[in-house]
Amino acid sequence: MLAAMPDSAPSPLSAGGPALRDSGDACPGTLRLHRADDGALARVRVPGGVLSADRADALLTAAGRFGDGELHLTSRGNVQLRGLGAECGGGLAELLTAAGLLPSAAHERARNIVASPLAGLDGSPPVSGWLSELDGLVCGSAAAASLSGRFLFALDDGRGDVDALGADVTLVAAGDSCLLRIGASDEVFRVPGGEGPRAALLAAEAFLRAARDSGAWRVKDLPDGVRADLVRTVGAGAGPAVHRPRPRTATPPAPGAHASTHAISVDVPLGRLTPAQWRLLTETARRYGNELRLTPWRGIVVPGPFAHDEAVEALRALDAAGLITAPDSPWTGVGACIGHPGCAKSLSDVRAEAGAAVGPVGRLPVYWSGCERRCGHPHGEWIDVVATPDGHRISHVRGERRDPRTTVRNGDPARLAAAVAEARAL
Repeated sequence: MLAAMPDSAPSPLSAGGPALRDSGDACPGTLRLHRADDGALARVRVPGGVLSADRADALLTAAGRFGDGELHLTSRGNVQLRGLGAECGGGLAELLTAAGLLPSAAHERARNIVASPLAGLDGSPPVSGWLSELDGLVCGSAAAASLSGRFLFALDDGRGDVDALGADVTLVAAGDSCLLRIGASDEVFRVPGGEGPRAALLAAEAFLRAARDSGAWRVKDLPDGVRADLVRTVGAGAGPAVHRPRPRTATPPAPGAHASTHAISVDVPLGRLTPAQWRLLTETARRYGNELRLTPWRGIVVPGPFAHDEAVEALRALDAAGLITAPDSPWTGVGACIGHPGCAKSLSDVRAEAGAAVGPVGRLPVYWSGCERRCGHPHGEWIDVVATPDGHRISHVRGERRDPRTTVRNGDPARLAAAVAEARAL
């Protein structure tokens, strides 16, 4: 029998203790739009980040027909459409349903699944079978329709990249079996590989029963005792327990060619794609593997296979279009929320400020937030820049800890850029 899961440390980004919710989950989807200052916002779930070229075309059509034309990548490998008209919901849903991007209206916000973007491309095991089965199981479960739009599944090919993202239920490939992790527990359960997706769904359904009285949206939000009971309950129906601490820092795919050009990878400055950039990526995918894989780090992997010269030419074209194609780009590791004027809560135009502060590549990623909510922030170790009424507060986040560093007063962009560069170099 598995011992009780150790208590999770409180997030460095919020007050300590579990987050008990006293209001409904307002996480946006494609049927429930979010009102922003630049219009309505739709979040289209893309399980595993996997898109065929045709479905990518459909998203571009939706962005142009109903929104501002651009596509925004999220920290879960999903796509946001912004600048939507308030009455576009019916037409948007019809378009996405016809493209196969909305297989179940009841489950559209529950299809939050991230997967290792290079799985099966560089000698690692594929997780595509897990992905399609888990998505089908989620859409076929009446209970799973009640999952919060924030609840997250992760499918890791064994390299630890998406295991580090702090998902609520994680499957990690381990030979012919897989390891099932609940929340941030360092204890995992060994499950036969073919039973992994069903074990993940059962764990999510067990979470819903455990969360019934607390109002928790995610495993980390559960009261300590309830969280420990959940792990014991899942363990009773799973395989043997194994001690395997969750990785604290993820390693995203580096921009460029991978594994003898079986794939190429690009990062997207601030996760924002113009129609021309999206169209170029889609056309590249259609010429080779006919697939795009959106990453949880606001990047895109294009599976091949590519001949060497083909990969070089494709990367050259994508670089000319303004995408990040090499690790030494000054934009590598730079992220930001939508900021002002798109968000009414933002105290600053953090995207413009992030662009103005771009310089030599730092050791650590940096994320700029327009307010204390820090929407879309990364995980692991990173530099946290938050706009406050007094200026920009710069902190060093290390997993569950945040070390206060300094506040740069408003009106001194040169000093702000220098302070961020210094923090990233630590």
